[in-house]
Amino acid sequence: MQLFIGGACAGKRDAVSKRYPTAHWHRLDAGAPLDGWRGSAVSSLPLVVTGWTAWLEAALDNEPNDDRLRERLAAALDKLVAVERKGGPTVVLILPEMGRGIVPMSPLKRRLRDLAGWLAQDATERAEAVWYVRHGLVKRLK
Repeated sequence: MQLFIGGACAGKRDAVSKRYPTAHWHRLDAGAPLDGWRGSAVSSLPLVVTGWTAWLEAALDNEPNDDRLRERLAAALDKLVAVERKGGPTVVLILPEMGRGIVPMSPLKRRLRDLAGWLAQDATERAEAVWYVRHGLVKRLK
C-alpha cells in the first residue's frame, strides 16, 4: 500500500496521477460502506482510494465512540492490504493532513482532526511507502 498525505490543495492528486496514470479512482462516499471499492477494483490497475474526510465527517454523526470508529478504519485498511497481498491491485491512499494550524473550538471538528490523525498513523504503519506532499513537492518519508 502506498500512502500520499498532505494538506488541502497541496498537490496530492496530481502527484498520484503522475505516478499512477492508469489508476482506477474510488471516492469514499459519506455514509457508504468502507469496502465500497471492492466492486470497482480492477486487479491489473492501481486502486486509488480518496474521500476520507467526507466519510469521517459522516461517521462522526453515527458513531459516538472514537475507539470503535478507529477499529473500523483499521479493519478497512487491513482488508485493503490483504487484497493487495493476494495479487490484487496496488492500493494507493490519499489522506488529508489536518494536524497543522489552530485547534478548532468545536468538539466535533476536534474529533474529526483526531480521527484523521489516527487514520494517518494506522495507514502509515501498514503502508510500504509514505509520500508527504506540500506545495506540489513530494518527499518520501517511509
